[in-house]
Amino acid sequence: MLPTLIVIIAIVIVIVQWIISTQRRLVVLDENISNAMCQVGVQLSSRLDALTALLDLTKGFAKHESEMLIEIIRSRRSVITAKSTPEDVLRQEGVISEALGRIAMVTVQYPELKAEQTYIKTMDAVQIFENMVRTSRLIYNDSVTKLNREIRMFPVTIIAGMLGFRQRDYLEELAGKTDMPCDGRWV
Repeated sequence: MLPTLIVIIAIVIVIVQWIISTQRRLVVLDENISNAMCQVGVQLSSRLDALTALLDLTKGFAKHESEMLIEIIRSRRSVITAKSTPEDVLRQEGVISEALGRIAMVTVQYPELKAEQTYIKTMDAVQIFENMVRTSRLIYNDSVTKLNREIRMFPVTIIAGMLGFRQRDYLEELAGKTDMPCDGRWV
């Protein structure tokens, strides 16, 4: 009777340790996703700041267009946090794409703007932040893959469901984003 009780207790202890270990692993994976989403938010915010600075430069050429676009950016801008969804990120990228499109129209109307050093430097900064967003997006999607893969495997799927962990969505590329400039300058 005693050896059977010891075996049962040992099995229960092993199961409890496995559950605790699984929960901790899922928490780490979930936190990695939250951290990656925050990084995406920081990069998008920095990119919007650079775009706003770029729009300030265009005021001398197309004052009404620049002021209107700055107001649009301010009104549609939202903070991307750990709790944000991929849809929130896509909305922010839509605002950025719209702003870049309008800046492109201004530079077509005023080609001398593209030759200004401040414009070139600011556009380079916009491109640097775009590259950082891409890197952050890759990290986010990699983190999502790891969590989703873990959650889908038996028997972890049972524990994940009981503890409230769920699969997360990936960050998709914004449609038409491939039309953006690669070298930071409009041609």
